[in-house]
Amino acid sequence: MPMNLLVDFFQQSRKNPERIALTQEQRQLSYGELARQAKQIAAGLLQRNTTGCCLAIAQERGIDAVITVFGILATGASYLPLDSRNPANRLQQIVADARPKYIIGTGPCPDWLETPEKWLDVQQLKNGPSAERLPEIDPEAIAAILYTSGSSGVPKGVALSHRAMCNFSRWAAQTFTVGAGDRIASLSPLHFDLSVFDLFSSLSQGASVHFIPDRLTMAPSRLTAWLSEKVISIWYTVPSLLSFIALKGALQTTPLANLEKILFAGEVFPTAHLIKLAGQLPHVQFYNLYGPTETNVCCWWPVDRSRLQDNVAIPIGLPACGAELKIQEQTGELLVKGANNFSGYWQQGRLQAPQSANAWYRTGDRVSLDQHGEYCYHGRLDRMLKCSGYRVEPAEIEAVIEQCPEVERCAVTGISDTASGQRPAAAVVLKEGAGLVDISTTLRKKLPAYMYPCRFLTMKKLPLLSNGKIDYQTLKKLLTKGYRGQVLQSRK
Repeated sequence: MPMNLLVDFFQQSRKNPERIALTQEQRQLSYGELARQAKQIAAGLLQRNTTGCCLAIAQERGIDAVITVFGILATGASYLPLDSRNPANRLQQIVADARPKYIIGTGPCPDWLETPEKWLDVQQLKNGPSAERLPEIDPEAIAAILYTSGSSGVPKGVALSHRAMCNFSRWAAQTFTVGAGDRIASLSPLHFDLSVFDLFSSLSQGASVHFIPDRLTMAPSRLTAWLSEKVISIWYTVPSLLSFIALKGALQTTPLANLEKILFAGEVFPTAHLIKLAGQLPHVQFYNLYGPTETNVCCWWPVDRSRLQDNVAIPIGLPACGAELKIQEQTGELLVKGANNFSGYWQQGRLQAPQSANAWYRTGDRVSLDQHGEYCYHGRLDRMLKCSGYRVEPAEIEAVIEQCPEVERCAVTGISDTASGQRPAAAVVLKEGAGLVDISTTLRKKLPAYMYPCRFLTMKKLPLLSNGKIDYQTLKKLLTKGYRGQVLQSRK
């Protein structure tokens, strides 16, 4: 079968054109209509010679964004989702680095875009007929470019091929027996790799995807009521949100009888919260999925309720998607080789240092094997954090803070948070006469909410190791326990 992300979807659209593919609030779109509108977008793009190009998407999560993604993929171009909630400077950084041929959105060009000639209103692509003939797509062609936090201090794009995304999509559809009768809840934004399951695993099998309204993410009892009302059968999301539901989701009065499977990934699930949620939903199967964006999912563990113990971390499990795994003996680092692996990083408008098919990807995660032969996660070998499912590099936050004229020096580390696993916290050395309030407004304009430090600590100097490097372990203790210096707590 061709390794083309849309082949299975187009088969479904021909077999069952009237079946509902997407639902967003009161709006619905059938498989046939989704295929027609995607081909209409494709026709407009093909007229602009976009095959093989990078095309950015600046649309909110939902039906219209999916139509654009499918239209882009149908032409052989790659889609780069932009998070419109990011500060303007971060969006500008990504666009400047990715150098997309167009930025596709709805309505007039946004103020943050410094190259308005690249703006393409999606309505301009819907004026003509649908494309009748679509180009053949090489399985190794780049399908998506997902920008993540970078250790160099700037975001970096993970380039994923049709082959890689298809391999995961089909594995997940088969492993979790996704079928035409399933109703999938979707909350993941397009720039988050969990969305690959929501869109491609689901729509390849004739299932319907239901977009969770953003307003429900901070109202757990209303969210569970929505899951019940929409008769959701499968949901793939992050542990921090599931923890919120376990604690405040009113599951005693909303048992979610139709929910069959919950998949979770992106961060460590506190076992106490998983035990509580598994007890509240005894009929639901839970699955722990693990993998960096560069590998999507390379490990999985069907949750065994009989093995759950409070304060004992659950395993990440066994190889997934046909991946080969090995542990580097000296460091305990997990290495991954498989068809899911990314093609390389997208930098300066092109694919840099492409990965060979036989390359091992170094995850930077420390793991071990337990008595069951399953992999267990023991944290990072470097400083990277996982915050509410997002990958956060402290170096990127430090780079932004040190741009503030009031700051002499700073260091960022992660501290534990019961809701989201980890949150960044910052220690800063300020110039004479400056205060934390002076930099707070600037940082909120430059950092996404999930990267904004939850705590600031002012110090006369940063603690150093004997080799002159910053002592991050001491900083973590100070930021966790408090310090007599000035501390500013951000809003949750």
